[in-house]
Amino acid sequence: MQSPVSIEKVGIQYFKNSAAPSFFDALENVKGVQMIVPGMGFKVINTRGFANTTNVRFAQLVDGMDIQAPHIGGPIANALGPGDLDIESAEIITGTAAALYGMNTINGLANFITLSPFTSQGISVQQKVGINHLSDANSAAKIFSETSIRIARVLSPKFAFKMNGTFTRGYDWIADDHTDLNAAANATLSLTGANNPAMDPVNGYGNESSNRRTLSLQGKNYVVARSGYYEKQVADYALQNGKGDVGLFYKINNEAELSYSYRFAVMDNIYQRSNRFRLENYTLQQHGVKLKTKSVTVQAYWNRENTGNSYNLRSMAENTDKAFKSDDNWFSDYTSRFNSSVAGGAAIVNALQSARSFADSGRLQPGTAKYEAVFNKLKNINNWDSGAALKVRANLINIDGQINLTEDLLAGFNRTTGVELLAGFDYRTYVVIPDGNYFINPVGGKKNDNLVYGKTGGFISATKEFFKKKLKAGASLRADKNDYFSTTWNPRFTLVYSSASKNNFRLAYQSGSRFPGLFEGFSNVNSGGVKRVGGLKVMSDGVFEHSYLKASIDAFQAAVTKDVNTTGISKNEAIKKNASLLVKNSYTYLKPENIKSVEMGYRGVFLQSKLFLDIDFYYNIYHFFIAQVEASVPKTQLPDSISFYLNDKKLQDRYRLWTNSKTTVYNYGGSAGVKYNFGKYFLIGANISYASLDKKTSNDGLEDGFNTPKWMTNISVSNPHLYKNFGAGITYRWQRSYHWQSFLVNGLVPAYHTVDMQVNYAFTKPQLGLKLGTSNLFNHYYYSFLGGPHVGGFYYLTLTCNVDRK
Repeated sequence: MQSPVSIEKVGIQYFKNSAAPSFFDALENVKGVQMIVPGMGFKVINTRGFANTTNVRFAQLVDGMDIQAPHIGGPIANALGPGDLDIESAEIITGTAAALYGMNTINGLANFITLSPFTSQGISVQQKVGINHLSDANSAAKIFSETSIRIARVLSPKFAFKMNGTFTRGYDWIADDHTDLNAAANATLSLTGANNPAMDPVNGYGNESSNRRTLSLQGKNYVVARSGYYEKQVADYALQNGKGDVGLFYKINNEAELSYSYRFAVMDNIYQRSNRFRLENYTLQQHGVKLKTKSVTVQAYWNRENTGNSYNLRSMAENTDKAFKSDDNWFSDYTSRFNSSVAGGAAIVNALQSARSFADSGRLQPGTAKYEAVFNKLKNINNWDSGAALKVRANLINIDGQINLTEDLLAGFNRTTGVELLAGFDYRTYVVIPDGNYFINPVGGKKNDNLVYGKTGGFISATKEFFKKKLKAGASLRADKNDYFSTTWNPRFTLVYSSASKNNFRLAYQSGSRFPGLFEGFSNVNSGGVKRVGGLKVMSDGVFEHSYLKASIDAFQAAVTKDVNTTGISKNEAIKKNASLLVKNSYTYLKPENIKSVEMGYRGVFLQSKLFLDIDFYYNIYHFFIAQVEASVPKTQLPDSISFYLNDKKLQDRYRLWTNSKTTVYNYGGSAGVKYNFGKYFLIGANISYASLDKKTSNDGLEDGFNTPKWMTNISVSNPHLYKNFGAGITYRWQRSYHWQSFLVNGLVPAYHTVDMQVNYAFTKPQLGLKLGTSNLFNHYYYSFLGGPHVGGFYYLTLTCNVDRK
């Protein structure tokens, strides 16, 4: 109630009442939370804007330990998190938490608190069965199964342990959007729709810009793409995830506990970054040690990541095409057949179709032995210009601690001044084993040494109460130092006024910094003729200074093609005429991202604690927002030749670079939530969230967008004791359409609404619970973002049995 920032806390009863199939899915209905769904096994939560499929601005913790995959810089959904049997509560800070938590939490964080074996012991088993893909044009209905077990025992007054395990099998949602991303490529020749020889479907790969050429055919310029493959032809949608954890707990005394935890996850599912990936035998591990006393908490943990046999779906598609026939040979065959068809009297559309059929003759077909042999070969080639393998081994080592200085050490100072002092520190290092494709060590003479990237930081916080404890003021200062950047300083100031014990007003100002993640700083990926390079100077030295923005190159090439096709001038004349459209890259090397945030809110309880109201407003200012820009360096520095080189993809080196926005980005919003207990056990809850991008110059040229609906709302009604041992719950969710901007696709995500419903029955002997539920009851398929899968209804039955549970 008296927190100075927006914190949403939900517990076991909330998860039981929810119609969502898991506690993690239920978080989508929490006030201010947006969830996007790249796959059943990979869901991403975010708050307050700038969502993407690898949300590096929002942290997920389990009992205070970050569960991120090190090279990604964010979690893979709840792969390494707790299961439904071990979750006690979830705390979500919906807004920047960087002043105290650091760890790049400038959009917020979620901390999942698990059950202690000292307070919850026994054996619990849960079996969940479900079905999805009903009325799916791309798949027959599929069965889902998830088995979980929890064992916890107190062996003595001082020692306890617990073990958890979950095994999940299912069939992932399918991404099969055929919308043409290159619809206007041949519009000047009236070749659109199915007649467009440069068609680039959203979920078709191998026909992107790097797989297209402008061909001069019969005096006209045609943009032509390789045929490529649809995602469903190169992806395995079988979902199979396993995870487990072990915890050992030792009570040193009544106020001190030492614990060790080990978490493990292995997964086969779809994952999405700029491109979509198939994760296979992908493993995550975490070892953690924690000491917690009345005034001190110190913990150390080590996250390990191995991508196993994972592969890039786009690279698989384009290199399967190239394995059948090189680009030079394919486009040569295409040209010769087109010319011969036109010479034979064929219409242009028919000649284009004949040219593609001829060039594709003998093309590898999914399901055939030849295709499978090439597929398996490409899965093991760790170079995306010729293969598709994702081969990364990365580690994260973290040590952090907090101490309440006025609890013991400065107790006298607290009694004299009334000031409470809290201090903390953290040390974090990433260690990557270079694979030669995804990551290298850029330091001279250390090519084969591990890549090490670290930071350290700390904070001090002071709070004091005034006016008979009605007003609580706080101030903190955080400092962070990264290996490649100077120290950043971030303050926080807070006020909480309690007019009565159940009415609280809050106001906070804070700033936070985010250092570039591993991939943002050190990526070194060759993919489809485009090199994705980290934005640190040590990785991209010289590229920014000599490159031209891809957006301007695309406009320039389109203008050249249009002039050749419509005015009859030569290509060289068209190049000279339109050279002024080319724009030199004015972006530069990475700096830390920064946010300044002002937040105010109110929490109150009324009607004899039956009505709860929570309102918040915020205004954020982002400086040096980190995103990507595409640019090309011509293979000449002769001024008169540059435009000619930039009209030919073979005469330029193409890059995707991590950099900072040159504009200041503002966003603001708010949310309101209400809960009301009525009748004997009925609970009705509703929340609404608003988020808006206030200002961003339209010519910023960067790829990452706001990617957040202006309006989201949830309404729920539940009763855990509806009739005797029966309980039930229903939730309605709606979100407005919004603009999605990413490397893969830009466009409007349609608005959608869903209804979730559950009924449950609790047996008393044995301790057995049944829950029959559905997510998306009416099976209305929707996209949570563009480039992702079509998500339909999921219908499930959960059986939970507790043996000797205490």
